[in-house]
Amino acid sequence: MPDTPCPACQDTGWVPAEAGGGAVRRCNCIRARQAVIRLERARVPKRYQACTFGNFELHDDTHKRAVMIARKLLENYPSQDIGLLFIGPPGVGKTHLAAALLIELVQAKRASGLFYDFRDLIRDIQETYTPESGRSESEILAPVFDSDVVLFDELGAKRPTAWVEETIFSIVNHRYNRKKLTLFTSNFLDTGDEEEDRRQPMFKKTDLFRKGDDTLVDRIGYRLRSRIYEMCKVVPMEGQDYRKHVKQAGYRF
Repeated sequence: MPDTPCPACQDTGWVPAEAGGGAVRRCNCIRARQAVIRLERARVPKRYQACTFGNFELHDDTHKRAVMIARKLLENYPSQDIGLLFIGPPGVGKTHLAAALLIELVQAKRASGLFYDFRDLIRDIQETYTPESGRSESEILAPVFDSDVVLFDELGAKRPTAWVEETIFSIVNHRYNRKKLTLFTSNFLDTGDEEEDRRQPMFKKTDLFRKGDDTLVDRIGYRLRSRIYEMCKVVPMEGQDYRKHVKQAGYRF
């Protein structure tokens, strides 16, 4: 928030509607302040706060297609309630692009948004069960349930247990039933069905997706995978690990 008062309204929020008239109207600074508040409430990690479509680097055709799909969702919102699942190996820009979309929806479309790493969400819920916790599970889940748009980062990163699987399904299903727009990112291959992989390959078989690695189904179960497919378009992204091959090469000491 700005430290100096608005020169037009002196932070009252009101300015004369016409010169010399007695009527007033809302100052333009109110909209800007509301945008700042919405973005703060979205809790986008500092690392991703500067992510935009413009500074997303296009390294292959899957990146170009992913940006096109993300821009189309932004254009269609709020009439479109089908979310996106950005899926691909680590370091190809999934979180950058998903965060850029979330920020645009919050700022340009005035949506209430929320960024949550799945591991952090599970940890925060588990901590409410301890006696010293100052928060309840309902306090944690209220913004997850109520936000217009939620980005769940790292789907499948938490090793599956019956409790984790049921908890995640309950959360996702709550948003599904209320037609809330939901975005996901995941590092895990789309399916554990080898025959289906051959019919509809999601990725090229590279060292990043070796035979025997966990798949998305292994990490979240068939029921949740099916639900997510009903509520999201899958956006595959390929390429080398940008953090490893570009960032490391760019460091100078």
